[in-house]
Amino acid sequence: MKVAFLGLGHMGLPMAKNLAAAGHEVVGFDVFPAAVEAAREAGLGVAQSGPDAVRQVAGDTGAVVITMFQTGAQVIAAYRGTDGTDGLLGAATSGTLFIDSSTIAVDEARAAHALAEAVGHRSIDAPVSGGVVGAENATLAFMVGGSDADFATAQPLLEAMGRRIVHCGGAGLGQAAKVCNNMILAVSQIAVAEAFVLGERLGLSHQALFDVASNASGQCWALTTNCPVPGPVPTSPANRDYQPGFAGSLMSKDLGLAEQAIDLTGVGARMGLLAREIYKEFADGAGAGQDFSGIINTIRAESTPA
Repeated sequence: MKVAFLGLGHMGLPMAKNLAAAGHEVVGFDVFPAAVEAAREAGLGVAQSGPDAVRQVAGDTGAVVITMFQTGAQVIAAYRGTDGTDGLLGAATSGTLFIDSSTIAVDEARAAHALAEAVGHRSIDAPVSGGVVGAENATLAFMVGGSDADFATAQPLLEAMGRRIVHCGGAGLGQAAKVCNNMILAVSQIAVAEAFVLGERLGLSHQALFDVASNASGQCWALTTNCPVPGPVPTSPANRDYQPGFAGSLMSKDLGLAEQAIDLTGVGARMGLLAREIYKEFADGAGAGQDFSGIINTIRAESTPA
């Protein structure tokens, strides 16, 4: 397939490279010139703008547009353009499949679906989990919302970028799954960090706690992959001074989406809301550019002196 890939940041560029490696012809664009240059150096085709990238793939059977942006507002603005004619939707030929892999609110995802379908295009929301390492290694998990037919068309592309592809239901339900997943992740990462700080105070070594919990009922991704202390998992961000990974600012953003969903549905999600509060404070400070597992340092700092 010919693919216009828009958003070539830490996640988007390796995803686009994996598509090209799988034999798809990729034309990319990003608003940051350095990202465009990195794509060019990686051997990808690059365009002068988002609509230009879409026009370069338009007219071909199976044309696809993938967006990987930071916010729902950016997705909708890019789809529409400034006057309804210079946006991504206007640049595409009828029947183009739009895949949005940004992490945005459910209602924003449904609005993007509606905009695409109103002008004769196809659309799925397909947010990802797995971080930069998953993007680089093509081991991402995709949570997909959209019709069965559109999911089937997108599946070979998603399989070139990820290992686990789940069709969650109709429009917006990929984003619903993502927001629920990340709420679980945030709560568990805080719990794992608290347990290690408690273990430190009790005289328990990091390795001993890891050896027990990773093989017992405390086992979880936040422990066995994203372990918040250096040593037990050599590839975790704790061994790189908490370089992300998945930055605290992004976790705070995703928990903000969870908070919106909680308010909308009236769910009594006390742990989710507390995690939102904790990560917002973390991201408002030094944690913005750190991996979200760096929350362990906040827990240490807020603990009473030993």
